[in-house]
Amino acid sequence: MESNRTRLSARHSGQPVVKRQVRELLLLFEISQVLDQSMDLRDVVGPVLEAIATHMGMIRGTLTLVNRESGEILIEAAHGLSESQKERGRYRAGEGVTGKVVATGEPAVVPHISEEPLFLDRTGARKQMEKGDISFICVPIKIGNEVIGALSADRLFAEGVSFEEDVRLLSIICSMIAQAVKLRQSAQEERHRLLEENLRLQTQLKERFRPSNIVGNSKAMRAVYDLIAQVSKSDATVLIRGESGTGQELVAHAIHFNSLRAGRPFVKVNCGALPESVVESELFGHERGAFTGAIATRKGRFELAHGGTIFLDEIGDLSPTTQIKLLRVLQEKEFERVGGTQTIKVNVRVIAATNRGLEDLIGNGAFREDLYYRLNVFPIHIPPLRERKTDISLLADYFIEKYAKADNKEIKRISTRAIDMLMSYHWPGNVRELENCIERAILLSTDSVIHGRHLPPTLQTAEASGTIHSGTLDSTLDNVERDLLLDALKNARGNKAKAARALGISERIMGLRVRKYGIDPRRFRTTVLA
Repeated sequence: MESNRTRLSARHSGQPVVKRQVRELLLLFEISQVLDQSMDLRDVVGPVLEAIATHMGMIRGTLTLVNRESGEILIEAAHGLSESQKERGRYRAGEGVTGKVVATGEPAVVPHISEEPLFLDRTGARKQMEKGDISFICVPIKIGNEVIGALSADRLFAEGVSFEEDVRLLSIICSMIAQAVKLRQSAQEERHRLLEENLRLQTQLKERFRPSNIVGNSKAMRAVYDLIAQVSKSDATVLIRGESGTGQELVAHAIHFNSLRAGRPFVKVNCGALPESVVESELFGHERGAFTGAIATRKGRFELAHGGTIFLDEIGDLSPTTQIKLLRVLQEKEFERVGGTQTIKVNVRVIAATNRGLEDLIGNGAFREDLYYRLNVFPIHIPPLRERKTDISLLADYFIEKYAKADNKEIKRISTRAIDMLMSYHWPGNVRELENCIERAILLSTDSVIHGRHLPPTLQTAEASGTIHSGTLDSTLDNVERDLLLDALKNARGNKAKAARALGISERIMGLRVRKYGIDPRRFRTTVLA
């Protein structure tokens, strides 16, 4: 085959230059529009070849791409070829004219395919015509220095045809196709990356919120785990009950991320933290102009949770008006935004939580009974920490590891006295209070050990704080009685009768007690109270 430089010898067509340039611009504009129509290259290469055929007088055209796994060069799309002919068009790098173009990255022109031994005609499409009448042009498609395929065209040979112009135009088209392929590859890689990241996050969330990661191995907590496992795969409404600080939100997370809705939104709403004037808008959204300050339409939490789960914390704090709307959502799965008339359908699983006695609220008329029964489909009670003492050491170890790592401190152990203090305390703030105590102790520790003195004063015993009382019971009671008498006389300005009435005793007993403790009421008569 002659060199490309020979093939591209200057031949000037008889067409006016301006007219040819206009046709080229129209072709390039049409191809750019086609390439923008779809992110799937297979949807657009056919129309691209049709446009080339229309504007360049192309008899046949093929777009071949290199299969990266097999190394074969295959016809991705074609104009003027049957499906069986396309299937036969397979090449290896360096094989035939197309294979050589892919291997070298240089365009090739064959004015007469009958005179070119490298032209293989694998498709068999040229047998029906005189080979001497056909010219073949093939241009590589490159992304950077990598050849990903080739664009070829058959046209009837004619004297005066400028192959240089054809090659130049096809090269521009190949650049446009390469850019489109690159953009699609980038978009596909980004989608793949986002998918992997989403799967990774979902795995992390499942690991984080699965019931086995809720710290605690007591009998009471194992019962909670069993309930979570039973209800997770269903869409049943769950009511989580327990004291503040027991981990209601953690249980709600565990239910959601072990359910069939795990890949959908999990939306949290603290009903007690929202003012009554905005809670309805937060839950159901509002239309523009629904109230002062509503400058735009806004979706509510129920809409944002569509397909997933909504967690309504402190459900007992909802106003009666909002309770009615919530009841409708639970029953009908629909609502209207504030200020709107359009009914919005939602598919949302509801998990509610409360630390209040809803039964007492129902008795006081502060909570709707029908809403209570709608929420209480599957109740889960989380026991307070004082009822699962065996979990305290496990929780303490967990929080020590968590905050020691966060504060870059090494904590090797917790002293026996500190453990005894933790175990003997009644924990009114439950797990949250324990977490705060451990975090404080880690900050105070200077010798890699948590001692009893590092715990808050509320946990301190008399022995640990060095405040053991050495007196007898009688002496302690006498001291308390004397202090009460002094305070009463001071408030009564030394008037024993008035002081006796304040203490609920007779004047006679008041006199006896004053003499017993040697108190002189007269010294309080001039005392001016602040």
